[in-house]
Amino acid sequence: MPELVFFSGTMDCGKSTLALQIEHSRSARGLQGMIFTRDDRAGEGKLSSRLGLVTAAVEAGAGFDFYRHVVAHLSAGGRADYVIADEAQFLQPEQIDQLARIVDDLGLDVFAFGITTDFRSKLFPGSQRLVELADRVEVLQVEALCWCGARATHNARTVGGRMVVEGAQVVVGDVNQGEDEVGYEVLCRRHHRRRMTAAGARAAAISPDVLPVDPTSVTNRRPDSCPEPRP
Repeated sequence: MPELVFFSGTMDCGKSTLALQIEHSRSARGLQGMIFTRDDRAGEGKLSSRLGLVTAAVEAGAGFDFYRHVVAHLSAGGRADYVIADEAQFLQPEQIDQLARIVDDLGLDVFAFGITTDFRSKLFPGSQRLVELADRVEVLQVEALCWCGARATHNARTVGGRMVVEGAQVVVGDVNQGEDEVGYEVLCRRHHRRRMTAAGARAAAISPDVLPVDPTSVTNRRPDSCPEPRP
């Protein structure tokens, strides 16, 4: 039976690499797919991975109708055995409904790839709709790591290495950006809550197990505020 499958994970865990691998494996067996993406780091109409692999894709911007596009392709004599949709978190909920309709009405497998939550740990609308509709949600097994070595579970937006928690939900950037550029970093939940990026940890020279302490709470304490020693 055809399925709508949502492959999800944090940034830098190999989602786009898997999308390209699925395309390679199926095309090598004579199948033909239709590839869609949105706001890829390599530019418009491309599906790319950080390993340097890239392929052409259809740019699915706001208002793009997946179902109508695939039906038009098939009606013109084209062939499609499956559909790949990368950067699916950026899609609108109604576009996810169109992907589900491709599965149900046209009998094609649809493989969607994307991150689940944004830099504020809030669900992307497209990802939320995929969780609601997908036949399967697959969490990628290649785990990205936080700077402390723990499993990374959250995506952080940074500017000059410092984590920011305000701004538009969608700002295109990539990992390892330079100073004053919008970048992204994957963190464990603990360091995402503390807003402690790799650059911040290096600057503070602290252990990942040390809790943040307000120095004024120690240096400004009056001597007479200390409790009397107990006999």
